Amino acid sequence: MTFKKLSPFYLIALLILGLMSLMLVFPAEVFRASIRGVGIWWDVLFPALFPFFVISELMLGVGIVHFFGTLLDPMMRPVFRIPGIGGFVVAMGFASGYPVGAKLTAQLWDQKLVNREEGERLVSFTTSSDPIFLIGAVSVGFFHDASLAGILAAAHYGSAMLLGLMMRYHGRKQSATPALAAVATSAGPAASIWVRAFDAMHEARMKDGRALGEMLRMAVASSLQLIFVVGGLVVFFSAVMEVLTSAHIMNIFYIGINAVLQLFDVPVSLTQAVANGFFEVTLGAKAAGGAGSQIPLVYKVAIAAFVLSWAGLSVHAQVVSLLHRTNLRYIPFITARLLHGLMAFAAVFVLWEPLQPYRGTVAAFIPAIDVESPLTTLWRYSLPWGITAFSSVIVVLILLFLLHFVVKQCMKRFV
Repeated sequence: MTFKKLSPFYLIALLILGLMSLMLVFPAEVFRASIRGVGIWWDVLFPALFPFFVISELMLGVGIVHFFGTLLDPMMRPVFRIPGIGGFVVAMGFASGYPVGAKLTAQLWDQKLVNREEGERLVSFTTSSDPIFLIGAVSVGFFHDASLAGILAAAHYGSAMLLGLMMRYHGRKQSATPALAAVATSAGPAASIWVRAFDAMHEARMKDGRALGEMLRMAVASSLQLIFVVGGLVVFFSAVMEVLTSAHIMNIFYIGINAVLQLFDVPVSLTQAVANGFFEVTLGAKAAGGAGSQIPLVYKVAIAAFVLSWAGLSVHAQVVSLLHRTNLRYIPFITARLLHGLMAFAAVFVLWEPLQPYRGTVAAFIPAIDVESPLTTLWRYSLPWGITAFSSVIVVLILLFLLHFVVKQCMKRFV
């Protein structure tokens, strides 16, 4: 084996050895950072993600995902160039946050319901924040201003949809997977779409074959395993950031980030927020909300939108761990994350003035959420808001399809 082939392994080994050495030099800092990471996982991520992990597993087993896939296929293929079953992933990804979109995409790939290019398109724009984290943790908890939720949500989710439309050109020369109704359903092609959707759900349920009790047990077990992986990565990156800061290595990142922020005329006081958000989304958003009062609010919100959309290396690691058994590539994903972050950053400035008159109305509809009370947050906010977000995304997908259809018909008349 040549040195050229071994050099990446040597580099990774040296990096791991360096991190281990720093953790031995700064044990107290590592412990505090780990405790902080565990708090973020337990207070925010566990109640926000675990129910949706279980629900998504059950919906796949019962066949509800295949039901939605058949219904949404005529809409998703012409607009986003992904199978209709991807519409369910889009809705669940937006409703429950990262990394649910990647988890569902990997499961669809396992069942050969998406190919590599379709999976890469899908995971690229369904990796987004959940409404509870964006509203409860960021707007209310970090910025102490519920009225910012509307601007952040419009910038984050709006740019994600725009990214999905842009990603339709990724791998455009590759053939698409066949529609669900054409794969293994007994209903003929002349049957109504509702008949074909129920038939697809029945076929999926029969193919799964597990009893409901066994399905629930396996869903809880796999979801617990995944949520512990998510928590472990959050704790790890919290510790890595802390030791890099204690060893003053983060100063190198600060110099580079300062140069980039000056290009965009953004206050360099937000450098720490960008650096934190590069590694871990929660720490970055918190740093943006807690930045100095002398910084214009629009810049702090724009940086928070960038951090939420970039998602941090912690989320990237979660996505990679979920996709490791597939042939989906990381380069399209990281490119899409960076593009999403830049678009969300720009969208805040575009939307800032037009949405100012509605900030008071938005704040009036948002309750005082205590994200540090996991059970209360789960039953009062996470599940109801998740269901609302899921339904809203389905409506948006239908509207996008209708807009696409109208534009296409108009273009035919002019040609």
